Amino acid sequence: MDKLKIAVLFGGCSEEHDVSVKSASEIAKEIDPTKYEPFYIGITRDGKWLACEKPCAEWEKGDCFPAVISPDRGVHGLTFVKDGSYQTLYIDVVFPVLHGKTGEDGAIQGLLELSGIPYIGCDIASSALCMDKSLAYMAVKNTGIAVPEFRIVHPDAHTSNGNSCPTDCTPSGHLFPVDCTDDAASRITVQDLPAYPVFVKPARSGSSFGVSKVHDQGELHAAMKTALQYDDKILIEEAVIGTEVGCAVLEKNNALVVGEIDQITLSHGFFRIHQENAPESGSENASFTVPADLPQEKQDELKETAKAIYRTLGCRGLARVDMFLRKDGSILLNEVNTLPGFTSYSRYPRMMKAAGISVSEVIDSLISTALQKETNKS
Repeated sequence: MDKLKIAVLFGGCSEEHDVSVKSASEIAKEIDPTKYEPFYIGITRDGKWLACEKPCAEWEKGDCFPAVISPDRGVHGLTFVKDGSYQTLYIDVVFPVLHGKTGEDGAIQGLLELSGIPYIGCDIASSALCMDKSLAYMAVKNTGIAVPEFRIVHPDAHTSNGNSCPTDCTPSGHLFPVDCTDDAASRITVQDLPAYPVFVKPARSGSSFGVSKVHDQGELHAAMKTALQYDDKILIEEAVIGTEVGCAVLEKNNALVVGEIDQITLSHGFFRIHQENAPESGSENASFTVPADLPQEKQDELKETAKAIYRTLGCRGLARVDMFLRKDGSILLNEVNTLPGFTSYSRYPRMMKAAGISVSEVIDSLISTALQKETNKS
């Protein structure tokens, strides 16, 4: 039987480029060569697509050549330039091991929908919904699942000349009023904030890039400027007092499987392992307990809540659902990662491994689900 040809995309233009390369390196170690023939396509920080031998820290310095996913359904795979000529290669499944913008926000999913190639992970709509934390909060809250108290800031809500204020600068629901002048980032006026401390973060980013913990009004504008480096939509939310927990969700044999729950204990600050200097050696401020040190009844409730959130947001294939557990036992959504990290220190594979499911088995399930979903479309 012929091996399935799998195109593994990694890298990308987002701030999570390095994390993606690490994730793809682990996938390359674990993908079963007796079942699959992988082809690795790295995307550089400036957006060039290059086929390479394998993902690694210096993959661009190896023997690379231009190769892209063709949107032409007649190709159903890669178009590349090699030995001075254009060639094509049929691909059975694409595994977009891409984190952050253009990887988890629906952009690459749009290209893959055009190509007609089955792909692993969430579709366009669910990717975009989960990427925008404010939209995910609103959708989940509508189902009765609790979320942190939050507000939204649109610092770019001003006319091109900056001299007048459009109607959408008027406070409406969770939308903050904005002082529409030359330096919108530093002149935002905020009312009705959750009680300090609060977290200021890009609404559409990941791995804690651009996130600041703000303790008073004096720290607010600087935090907004930091967030604006990553997104033009800012989320301000309450600092939830409670335990951070996570659920690794996987579609397997048409059912949702949840790995063992992890529990994060912080010594100080907030969880931002992907921005640390040596995460492979352990986090600078966080320790993990897997399975979580919680009563079985509460673990079961967290798992069912994670599944409900997964379904509400229309996720597909896999996701990591992060939540807060307050001392009173109440559960709140933190965020949903539609393509969680697969690095050697990532939470998703650790939770699955604790449940007896290896990365290789996860890959098998993801490929099987992607092919099944495509069959169901026909």
